[in-house]
Amino acid sequence: MKSELDIARLKKAREGKGITMAEAARRLNLSKIGYCRYEYGERTPSTQTLEAIARCFGTSVAYLTGESEDISPDIIIIEKEKDPELFLLVQRISADKDAASRILEYYKKHILEKIKK
Repeated sequence: MKSELDIARLKKAREGKGITMAEAARRLNLSKIGYCRYEYGERTPSTQTLEAIARCFGTSVAYLTGESEDISPDIIIIEKEKDPELFLLVQRISADKDAASRILEYYKKHILEKIKK
């Protein structure tokens, strides 16, 4: 895994979320100066910080480091407090592989087909 941050991609991901550098710093629990140093290429974030930035901006570490052209996230976090129904659904189907297979088949047949049209 590359760990060199692509600052143009960092800026694009932040702007894609429609947030300022100050807001990005706040969401990441960093000082504004600390965050700006990443975006200006003056500092290299740790692996943990890079992962936090990717989650915050809804992208992936692979995108931020230039390993992937796909800006979409590779991890989605579902918080029980914020979305208890979805959390419970995912929790239940992760424990029941047959249910997960049935739900995925339904999704493919009924939802993906509509999206493709």
